[in-house]
Amino acid sequence: MTEHRLEVADVFRQYGQEFLKRWGDVLSRQQRKAFRDISACRTAALGTHLEQCDHCAHQVIAYQSCRNRHCPKCHSRTRDEWLAQRAQEILPVPYSHVVFTLPRELAPLALQNPRVLYGILFRAVAESLLEMAADPKRLGARLGFLAVLHTWTQRVEHHPHIHCVVPAGGLSPDGERWISCREKFFLPVDPLGRLFRGKFLAYLEEAFAAGQPEFYGQLRELAHPVCFQDLLSSLHHKQWVVYAKPPFGGPDQVLRYLARYTHRVAISNGRLLGLENGCVHFRWRDSQDGNQIKEMSLDAIEFIRRFLLHVLPSGFVKIRHFGFLSNRHRKAMVQHCRTLLPPSTTPPNVVEPHEPLCPVCRIGHLRVVQWQSAPQPFSGVMSYCPTPALDSS
Repeated sequence: MTEHRLEVADVFRQYGQEFLKRWGDVLSRQQRKAFRDISACRTAALGTHLEQCDHCAHQVIAYQSCRNRHCPKCHSRTRDEWLAQRAQEILPVPYSHVVFTLPRELAPLALQNPRVLYGILFRAVAESLLEMAADPKRLGARLGFLAVLHTWTQRVEHHPHIHCVVPAGGLSPDGERWISCREKFFLPVDPLGRLFRGKFLAYLEEAFAAGQPEFYGQLRELAHPVCFQDLLSSLHHKQWVVYAKPPFGGPDQVLRYLARYTHRVAISNGRLLGLENGCVHFRWRDSQDGNQIKEMSLDAIEFIRRFLLHVLPSGFVKIRHFGFLSNRHRKAMVQHCRTLLPPSTTPPNVVEPHEPLCPVCRIGHLRVVQWQSAPQPFSGVMSYCPTPALDSS
């Protein structure tokens, strides 16, 4: 019998009631749902199903998964299926990785208004990349790219930023040829940062005029137009961080990048080291110190609080496509780009999702033959309260 490894769900179950006593009245509906789902995932609370081998008829009883997109255990198959689809869309060109980061002064406002602020963040990032690339003085091409929202650091702190994986080139204005960027250079990050800053603040000002952001707690004074304008003015004079790696190549490397940045949650179970004396111990990578792997300890209640900071609003799309890779025209445009490019000699190596092999015969596959619902609804959280203030301010 294999030894049980510590999981985020273990921390939730062991310290959940204590956490709820301290923070339960300020959780959003989505945070409560994520807390409940992760706590109950693959336990009797969600019911069971019977799996049977289609070769030897061996049977296994398994607990149900919660399927919450924030659950560390429930995204691997979705990721593999998504990557298999993206493998068909990778172009035989180098790719660039560009990261846009929201200034820390706006992070508390984003926590209170995630749908509004993260929506503006996506819009400003997409328009900045598309506009600068289309400039004849820069690249003079129409881009296509994928953008993924992350809201965390390696220490599980709140740090909203967007990763963009971009073919290092694009279509000419007439769409009849492919324009490549320079070998080790994609777009200048300083002008890109200024453009990003201007667009984001302009859209944020529009949202304020429309009464969209809401202000609670220590941010309440920002509801006054003068205070809000003071914030915008201070941010206009701040350098906004945009980071771009030199273009990298190879379909397999692109897929590894996508696997690393797309279907992730705030912290994976694999990074957890232990739970002792009310503290969670985990690994983290220090990018300020040569990417060294270090160990960190957090009080279990604080660990749960930080994890739930990264729960997104219901229905909010965290992976988006833009330019010629936008959803409506992606298939046709990818095919058109391929006609303009030399064919790839190294197709991506994708592991297709598959059903688990039978542990007895190792030939057949386990298939669900019977479902059994939970004996009673899971009720591990208190009643919903809509005050959006899980941040420590």
